[in-house]
Amino acid sequence: MKIWTSEHVFNHPWETVTAAAMQKYPNPMNPSVVGVDVLHRRVDPSGKLHSLRLLSTDWGLPSLVRSLTGASRTKTYVREHSVVDPVEKKMELKSTNISFTNVVSVDERLIYKPHPQHPDKTLLTQEAIVTVKGVSLSSYLESLMASSISSNASKGREAIEWVINKLNAEIVELTASARGSIRTPMAEAAFGEK
Repeated sequence: MKIWTSEHVFNHPWETVTAAAMQKYPNPMNPSVVGVDVLHRRVDPSGKLHSLRLLSTDWGLPSLVRSLTGASRTKTYVREHSVVDPVEKKMELKSTNISFTNVVSVDERLIYKPHPQHPDKTLLTQEAIVTVKGVSLSSYLESLMASSISSNASKGREAIEWVINKLNAEIVELTASARGSIRTPMAEAAFGEK
């Protein structure tokens, strides 16, 4: 078993980062995620949003890993459960692979919360537990996969920044469009125009 952990600070408020995290796929930074299906989504009585999604990924396993594990296909599926608590300002996301579980399991946990010293920023803590079983060189493969997780985590953070920039550009475009097409006294007052 190999445990990988990381912390990252986003220079954006929690609401912005969690909205981007929910819209992270597809993105050009991590093209290995080829599909996202929402299986179930609900708001519980306390106001928490629970989402269960199925991610279709193409890991692109190195040939050495494929030969050691006996895997011929590289398409894998991941079950992702997230809980967004708008009152506590906490988003917790847990994911686990549902493909190749007889050989490898990857359990990942991400928590997004406002930074304790800088409430206008968001602290992301990540943990992944990698377990390879039933093959030779399992410790080596676990280290190799942990390294891959680290690289993908970096791409995931870049993707969140990409989504935030994309959302901000859409807001600017919508604002410009609204300013150009709506000419009522109320709209002009809302946009500070006369």
